[in-house]
Amino acid sequence: MKNRSWAFLAAGLLVALLLAGVVSNYASSHPDGLDSSLLKGCTVDAEDNIVGGSCPAQQARDHEFADSPLADYGVRGVRNSFVSTGLSGVLGVLVTFAIGAGGFWLLRRRGTTPTGGDATPTGATPTGATPTGGDATTPAEDDAATSRVS
Repeated sequence: MKNRSWAFLAAGLLVALLLAGVVSNYASSHPDGLDSSLLKGCTVDAEDNIVGGSCPAQQARDHEFADSPLADYGVRGVRNSFVSTGLSGVLGVLVTFAIGAGGFWLLRRRGTTPTGGDATPTGATPTGATPTGGDATTPAEDDAATSRVS
């Protein structure tokens, strides 16, 4: 890979790490996406606990990875929420980058194997062919001579 490509890749990774590690802490803790649409029809208190009404969120359960080390946008065991959120974002970026880089590396290795076609390097003579020069004729000259004789 060219040095310019490496610099672009490193800069992109640095920006992603900065966004995940620092800026992610300033995201809204009350997004208005799926969570809020599931609460429509329910009455909630200041801590987002359902206190009345009827809504799909009442049937919500924890998923099977709720006890994992990176559940709920944080790192288990880190008490400082700013550091915990930033660290989980950085770990997520690094894992995603590693998986992507590994996949591209595998595809690149797979794509460099010769396909077995009849391509020959520039200046090389194909197997069984006579180099041109001297008294040898080229295939085009052979075809022209054959068509004149017929």
